[in-house]
Amino acid sequence: MITKDKILLEGYEHIRYKHKQYDEEEMKERSKSFFEWMDERRSVRHFSDKPIPIEVINNILKTASTAPSGAHKQPWTFCVVSNPEIKKQIREAAEEEERKTYSSRMSDQWRKDLAPLGTDPNKPFLETAPYLIIVCKRTFEFGENNEKLQNYYVNESVGLACGFLISAIHNAGLVTLTHTPSPMNFLTKILDRPSNEKPFLLLPIGYEAEEVYVPNIERKPLEEIAVYY
Repeated sequence: MITKDKILLEGYEHIRYKHKQYDEEEMKERSKSFFEWMDERRSVRHFSDKPIPIEVINNILKTASTAPSGAHKQPWTFCVVSNPEIKKQIREAAEEEERKTYSSRMSDQWRKDLAPLGTDPNKPFLETAPYLIIVCKRTFEFGENNEKLQNYYVNESVGLACGFLISAIHNAGLVTLTHTPSPMNFLTKILDRPSNEKPFLLLPIGYEAEEVYVPNIERKPLEEIAVYY
């Protein structure tokens, strides 16, 4: 049955949508205050081990899952790790890859670019942070007869979900870091993920340590990031 709030388009049900709107002054204020709030976000490498309610993590993940995706396939899996032994395995494997990267895979220019950020192969946050979220991209799905079903714009879709996820973490009063040890195949093995999933991003989540310093960096000004036609 179709009511005034529902219609059929090409045989598929659509529901009526009305987004809340604001007057111009409120739009200006809301957009400005949201920017200022997000501009306070920083990547943090020193975490407290203070526990976080799992409900908070669940809400953050549900927020990430509101991201748009190609053909609404939602090609992501969020692996939530709190088990200390698994976190230890992840840290050991990640640091092994990072040592190889810093010693032989990085170009001189890459090392120079990283120098102001103070990074190195040691990743203690992988054990200290109460939660690790490993975002996996689902390159395809398995059908009823185990046939492969295509997902679309997988990298773009998962990247959007990660942006939503990072924003939700900041909004909850927590901190994170986008960690991408390369290659990340060790995560597939440790977490025993299926063949249609590939690790995309690793995010430690928690409160910052009692005393934390972050690089004094600035973001590019608007005139360097936007072009108007």
